[in-house]
Amino acid sequence: MIGLGLFQGARHLDAQLDSIAAQDHRDWRLVVSDDGSTDDGPEIVRRFAARFPPGQVQLIAGPAGGATRNFLSMMALPEPGEYLSLADQDDVWRPDKLSRALMALTARPGAGIYAARTTICDHDLRPLAPSRPMPGPFGFRNALVQAVTAGNTCVLPPHAVVLARSCAGPAIEAGIESHDWWLYQIISGAGLEVVRDDAQVLLYRQHPANLKGRNDSLRAMGARLGQLFAGDYGRWLQANLAALSAVADALTPENRRIFAQFDAALSQPGWRAAGSMARIGLYRQTRPGNAALYLAALAGRLRRAPADREALSG
Repeated sequence: MIGLGLFQGARHLDAQLDSIAAQDHRDWRLVVSDDGSTDDGPEIVRRFAARFPPGQVQLIAGPAGGATRNFLSMMALPEPGEYLSLADQDDVWRPDKLSRALMALTARPGAGIYAARTTICDHDLRPLAPSRPMPGPFGFRNALVQAVTAGNTCVLPPHAVVLARSCAGPAIEAGIESHDWWLYQIISGAGLEVVRDDAQVLLYRQHPANLKGRNDSLRAMGARLGQLFAGDYGRWLQANLAALSAVADALTPENRRIFAQFDAALSQPGWRAAGSMARIGLYRQTRPGNAALYLAALAGRLRRAPADREALSG
């Protein structure tokens, strides 16, 4: 199943739908979850659906709670035994996007998620740059502090869909920032392998309306650094931890221990928090990213607010 999140996406939707229709893997069905669009997007989907057998393309009403909640709600939609591929409304898929993912996941039965790189393009799909490579390793100690699985490239095998479905409710309640970051956390936390393909599997259209912009430019990296020290990142961590806490039984024993230690570290003063995080072995994928993470911890920008500490302890 392909799950596409739609909201006011009419302008670029035809190109994305046509790229799905052009996949060299032909056995797919598409569910478009519309989050309350008032433009022509839903009608474009209906016209597209008319080109296929009944049921192959469906348009449903989303939860109308933003993109993250829309994608989290899709975890309940696949039929037993189906894979789940997430799709954004304004990308353009390369013809082998699905087949590459299925081949990679079939070859690694212990894998729980596939992700890949993208080609960052301008508004008119002129290529600007490839998305950044991630050297790895990938695992729960990285997932707790960094998102590396771009949601628009993610594909989950059936057993991972079952896991994500069982854990999505608390993530919605916690108001997590990013569904793809959460998927990386819950899947690696459960001990499943993360497959990250170095291939660029889609054209990512960069424009002002994008909910998530590119993160490889100096301007974008500067903005993310500002979020780190302004406290935004710390609040995202708290929401993630609340979501994971509710489903801790899904984690491996080792990852439950890591989770509990990180949770405790975020209630400590800056220097102690940084020391605890280092002992746990938390890491980001680059040296500058690691430096920024630990500087933010030292500065107390990741520390849980007193009210949050009391709520969790109660």
